[in-house]
Amino acid sequence: MARRCGLSAPTVSKAVTSLIRSGLLEESGEVTEAFGRPGKLIRLSGRGANVIGVVVDATNGWIGQARLDGTQCGKASSTFAIPDDYESLLRILNSAIGEIANSTTDEGKPTIRGVGLSVPGLLEDLQGKTMMSPNLHVLDGHALASDLARRTGLTCVARQESHALCLGERMFGAARDLSDFAMLDVSTGLGLGIFSGGRLLTGSRGLAGELGHLTVDLDGLVCGCGNRGCLETVATDSAFLRGMACLLGKHCDMPQALDALRRGHPGGQVLLDRTLEYLAVGIAAVVNIFNPSTLFLHGELISASPAMLERAIEKARRRSLKPSFDACRILHSQGNKRLGAVAGIAQHLADEMAPDLPSLRSAEMPP
Repeated sequence: MARRCGLSAPTVSKAVTSLIRSGLLEESGEVTEAFGRPGKLIRLSGRGANVIGVVVDATNGWIGQARLDGTQCGKASSTFAIPDDYESLLRILNSAIGEIANSTTDEGKPTIRGVGLSVPGLLEDLQGKTMMSPNLHVLDGHALASDLARRTGLTCVARQESHALCLGERMFGAARDLSDFAMLDVSTGLGLGIFSGGRLLTGSRGLAGELGHLTVDLDGLVCGCGNRGCLETVATDSAFLRGMACLLGKHCDMPQALDALRRGHPGGQVLLDRTLEYLAVGIAAVVNIFNPSTLFLHGELISASPAMLERAIEKARRRSLKPSFDACRILHSQGNKRLGAVAGIAQHLADEMAPDLPSLRSAEMPP
């Protein structure tokens, strides 16, 4: 750890000892090395470092308990339908959080360190307020994390869902060793998260990444944001399912829509091709503007088969600047919004407890 951080061994030892006393880390046994006395392995605590993750999406939500390493634990994990009013949402979450917290104790003491929330929409950083959520207006004007913190007495931290996906991929997914990458969420809406130089880009107020509300069809559908022809109305899972529902004459989920495609439903392939073409526009915009080394895609449609991703990549290739595209890998994300919620609270706890490494290095340097 000292070598990785560039700090002295005594400094790291003091920090680790403090984290063990706080219950966030624990010793997990000894390991014999070639020289010197056996060392002790350190890991994230499975007893005193539990958190609660909450995902709020357009129609459904999830709540569950996890360790700081992202491993889901406990039996109190559940999904729920999003109600039509904000107070009902608060009551559902307050009840579920209380049930998990009261059942998670160590020698009679609660071990829940905090609650991480993944929420859609324009989440303003300073007040933690959702300025507008195009696909879930019940959140408009409300600070969900602050309201839950007052009711539960726990530390509650909300992250915009695309930003949470980015954190989850970096902590628990395929971006663990990456300092520069992009995450394009094309599920319910279309959101973008960017890591640059090891930092999440959130903009001056936390509202960065709303690529889905770029106009691509001047005469297109009215979007939840009030604009017409936004990219997310034509390039997402929800856009594809809306089109398939029109073709089938009934509501359908993704497995049903894909089954209809396999059976050769008239118009299905045309709709799929159109959706992937618009998705390629979004991919090209990310590649050309941000020049990421890796771009992760998160969504049901794009993950349905390797061929689906290959088709989207080929379409994006034709719409991107060649030098930027050739330097970028495009992959399925390994994370999800649940891990994103856990990563959000884990990052908050780390920021609260861990000192800034550059300042530590400066303090160690002789005057």
